[in-house]
Amino acid sequence: MPNHLWNTIRQHKSGDAVGIYSVCSAHPTVLEAAIRQAASDDTYALIEATSNQVDQFGGYTGLRPPDFRELVYAIADRLDFPRDRLVLGGDHLGPNRWQKLPAEEAMKNAETLVAAYVEAGYTKIHLDCSMSCAGDPVPVGDDLVATRTARLLRVAEDAAQRAGIPGQVLYVIGTEVPVPGGAHETLDELTATSPEAARETLDRHRTAFAELDLQDVWPRIIAMVVQPGVEFDHLQVIAYRREATVDLRTVLGDEPGLVFEAHSTDYQLTGRLTELVEDHWAILKVGPGLTFAMREALFALAKVEDELVPAADRSDLINVIERRMLANPGYWEGYYEGSADEQRIARRFSYSDRLRYYWPDPEIEAAENRLYENLGNLQIPLPLISQFLPEQYARVRAGILAPDPRELVVDKVRDALRPYSAACFPVLPEPSTTAATAPTASAVSTASTEGNLND
Repeated sequence: MPNHLWNTIRQHKSGDAVGIYSVCSAHPTVLEAAIRQAASDDTYALIEATSNQVDQFGGYTGLRPPDFRELVYAIADRLDFPRDRLVLGGDHLGPNRWQKLPAEEAMKNAETLVAAYVEAGYTKIHLDCSMSCAGDPVPVGDDLVATRTARLLRVAEDAAQRAGIPGQVLYVIGTEVPVPGGAHETLDELTATSPEAARETLDRHRTAFAELDLQDVWPRIIAMVVQPGVEFDHLQVIAYRREATVDLRTVLGDEPGLVFEAHSTDYQLTGRLTELVEDHWAILKVGPGLTFAMREALFALAKVEDELVPAADRSDLINVIERRMLANPGYWEGYYEGSADEQRIARRFSYSDRLRYYWPDPEIEAAENRLYENLGNLQIPLPLISQFLPEQYARVRAGILAPDPRELVVDKVRDALRPYSAACFPVLPEPSTTAATAPTASAVSTASTEGNLND
C-alpha cells in the first residue's frame, strides 16, 4: 500500500509548499464530506479519531478503533473511494481520557489504547502524554512526558509487529499540545512556542527513545506539535501571525525528516492556512470547525422545514437538541459561562461547538433523520435555498449540486474543507502508485535533497 503521508512529508521537506489536512471527526456526514473532497482533489484522505471519540471502551461515540475503521471504510466503499487512499490516525493517544486516575493506572489504559489503534491498522499515531494525572506535578514536565511517550512508542511498535505492519507506523510527538477541541477559556492572544522549548522537546524525546532502544524509530517521527499561535474559543478566533514564528521555524533546519503539526486550525482563513503550510506546519488538524459547518447547514434546513412542513410533522431539530443538551449538560456545563441566554447562544452557535458531542444522542439522531425525510419528500424551492444556504444555492443554480437536503449539508461541510485543500495542494502532486518501503534514517536524509519524491 502506498505510504501517502510519508510521501507528503518527503515532498514538503524537498522544498515544495504542500501539506495535508487531517480531519478529526467521527460524524458520518463529516467523514463523507472529507472523502468527497479528497476524491475531488485527487489525493488521499487523512482521517483521525481522537481519544475522546474512540477508545477501547467506545469513547463518547460508542466506537472502538476497529469500529471507526469500518465506519470510514463503509463510507469510502459507498463512494467508490479506494481504501488504499485512506490514511487513518489516532489523535491525542495517551492518558488524556484518564487524567483523574493515578498515573500508573492511566498509563496502563493508554497502553491498551495505543495498541488497539495500531492493531486496527492506524498508521499515523499522535503520542500525547502532555497532561497531568492524579498525583502528578502540574505541569507534568518535559522529562516525564518524554519518558511516558517512549513507553507508549514501545507499545505501538510491538503492536505493529503483531499487526503485520512493522516499520509502517508514523508518529507525532510534542509537549505544547493544545487542548483537544479548542480552548476552554476566553482567549486574548497566544505566544508561539519558543525555539529553545522545541529543541528541548526533541532532545529529551531522543534521549528517552534511546533508553528503550528505540532510536531506530526516529526517522518515522514525522512531526512535532508546537504552538504556532492559533486557537479558537467560544466567540473568537486567534489568527496565525507568521512574523511571530520566524525563530521557531529554524528548529526544523537540523531535522531533515520532521515538520510541524498544527492543532486547532479551525476557522483560520485560507491565506492564514496557506502561510502555515509554507512555514512548515505541513499537517493541519481540523475538527470542530467541520461539525460547526454541519450544524449551520442543519439549522438552515430546519428553518426551511418551518416554511414548508406543518408544525405537527416537523422534526423540531433545534428544540430537540436544546432539550437534550439541558438534560445531559456534562459536555458543555463546565465550558460555557455567563447568563442563561449567553449559555443558550453558546450551546447552539459557539466556535468550540460542544454540540458535536450530542449528535449520537438517539433523540437528536431521530430528529435529524426526520428533517432529512421531511425535506427529501419535497422539492425545496430555490428561493429558500438562496435564503438559508446561499453558497449551495449558487452551486445548485450552476448545475453542480443537487438540491437534495443531504447533498446540501455535505457540501456545506466541504465549504469548511475547501480552504484546507487550497492551502495544502496549491499545485496538486501526482498520486503515488508504488508501495513505499519502511522509512529509514538514510531515506530521510536523502529526502531532504531529492527533487522527485513521488516514487
